[in-house]
Amino acid sequence: MSKGPGPSRWDRVGPVLPYLFVLLPAGASLLQHWRLDTLALTLFAVGWHWLMVTTGWVRRPVVAVVYFGVLLAAIGALVSIDSLFTVAGPAAFIQSFAVLPRWWAYAGVMATAGVLVSVRPEPGRSPGQLLYSFLVAVLVASAIGFVVQTISDQNESRKVLIAQLQETGAKLAALAEENANLQAQLLTRAREAGVLDERQRLAREIHDTIAQGLTAIVTQVEAAEEELDDVVAARARLDTVRTLARDGLKEARRSVRALRPAPLAGSELPAAVRDVAGKWTRSSGVPASVSVTGDARPLHPEVEGTLLRVAQEALANVAKHASAGRVALTLSYMEDVVVLDVRDDGAGFAPSTEASGFGLISMRQRVTRLAGDFQIESAPGEGTGVSATVPAIPAE
Repeated sequence: MSKGPGPSRWDRVGPVLPYLFVLLPAGASLLQHWRLDTLALTLFAVGWHWLMVTTGWVRRPVVAVVYFGVLLAAIGALVSIDSLFTVAGPAAFIQSFAVLPRWWAYAGVMATAGVLVSVRPEPGRSPGQLLYSFLVAVLVASAIGFVVQTISDQNESRKVLIAQLQETGAKLAALAEENANLQAQLLTRAREAGVLDERQRLAREIHDTIAQGLTAIVTQVEAAEEELDDVVAARARLDTVRTLARDGLKEARRSVRALRPAPLAGSELPAAVRDVAGKWTRSSGVPASVSVTGDARPLHPEVEGTLLRVAQEALANVAKHASAGRVALTLSYMEDVVVLDVRDDGAGFAPSTEASGFGLISMRQRVTRLAGDFQIESAPGEGTGVSATVPAIPAE
């Protein structure tokens, strides 16, 4: 916790001045002429000032006026005893501006000048001369007091400014600490999000590659069992199984290493989609056509990988659920987006009973992860259409 600004030099010196201006002439006067009343009045004036300053009562306006009046009366009595105490007048002038409220300070100056001029009048001086002395004393004391008051005001302003700067510094330190905590939390959440995203990515990769490959292998094995009497057909099925198993193994290795899908390795997206559609046609026996519109161009690997995985998953869903006679894939290159449409003439389903299997979830997650749009259109007996729209981010 920061400390407030300490007392200024004037704050330390100001309360001490009355002691000096009273005790110094008192010592000189008592050395010249020992008088009990001089000692008593001196001790009273010093004790009165000490009591009011140390207790802090002098900060109250009414008490300050009483304090100043009593102190001035004591100084006036000392001046009437010995003119040496006239030097205590500046102390009274200073105290009037130090403790009295604004305009009361000038009244204190006038009272002090009046006391100094009246309590010990010089013989032979006319009333006009006394008035002149009074006005000069008031003018000089007021000028000095104005300077003292200005310095005091500047001192208070400086204290306020320092306090505000310290408060601002404390707030900035608190904000810096809070920002550091927030950054630590964001880093922690980013790590957690990265781990979760990587898990989802691996789950999608495994589902889109290994799981589909294994499903196709199982299908081919079942078909081969039915064709055991036909050795040629069985061998053709086994060759297909062998090819699917090898492709699945390659995909598993590439998924673990987070590389591009195998069909995209060294190929552009349209060729990769045609390759996927051709393999799917050979394994399912359902014809799948591929058409490309617009200006085909290389896109960011994430964009091409997402669209290719959507095509693979959509074809896998057709093979599992649609009982379709044909499938059409359309890849449309536009100025700022690229769209993949996969439509079949299969059984379809009611949109209100849209399947929520991992395949549809995976496709939607892939597309929305790239700030894209994923739509499904279907109706019982009217086939199904899957549309994936993603930003056409160019390849680096």
